[in-house]
Amino acid sequence: MLTLSSDFGSPYPAAMKGVILQRTDARLVDVSHDLPRQDVRSAAFWLREVLPYFPPAVHLVVVDPTVGTERRAIAARVGEHALVGPDNGVLRPVARRLAERTDATIETFAIEGEEPASSTFHGRDVFAPAAADVHQLGVDQFDGDERFRPIDDPVEFSFPEAELREDGADGEVLAIDDFGNVITNIPGDVLDRSSADAIAINDRAIGVADTYAELGVGDPLVTVGSHGNVELAVREGRGDVAFDLEIGDDVELRQ
Repeated sequence: MLTLSSDFGSPYPAAMKGVILQRTDARLVDVSHDLPRQDVRSAAFWLREVLPYFPPAVHLVVVDPTVGTERRAIAARVGEHALVGPDNGVLRPVARRLAERTDATIETFAIEGEEPASSTFHGRDVFAPAAADVHQLGVDQFDGDERFRPIDDPVEFSFPEAELREDGADGEVLAIDDFGNVITNIPGDVLDRSSADAIAINDRAIGVADTYAELGVGDPLVTVGSHGNVELAVREGRGDVAFDLEIGDDVELRQ
């Protein structure tokens, strides 16, 4: 299996698939090509939350705001998984999550190759061929190829941590999904410590619920999402609009 994730929309992913299928008969699975445009942090969050649920695979990731510059192209091996993409930190959170789940180490390689045909489409010219090569050579064998050079200094990336207090937490918005649900970096156990039916979000009293259906249609709510973090939402509405929040905004939670 070879998965593809990008912020390309359409039709650019088709060109990457064409390159891959010329080199290997991999089973191609589209994860998403609608990741937030040129937003490395949001992409890293969603990949961390999605890719670990796949069986062993090669994962091609292209969210690359600095395409055409001297940033490296890399491949990372984590047990039976391999990740291929730009060296801008986007692969690091999912690599760490895979390592945690599989008790594996993370090995990183710089991708060496000929000068790409385009300075603006490395997804087609650099990453797709590399992902196909990793798939064809084998996840446990590609490091024997001269096109993959071991490195020990990949660009690191970690999500900001919330500041926890006895009466709540100070955090920020990590991501907003297509439903408008606002995902914060505040761990869900902050809500578990409270028995209140409502808490203050940025000085606004909001009901706490385990499910959307506990409140009326259009009511805002605070809950714990599937990712384990505090999430701000609206039943059958948009939390980002109701709370007037964007990615990176501060969120203050008080019990």
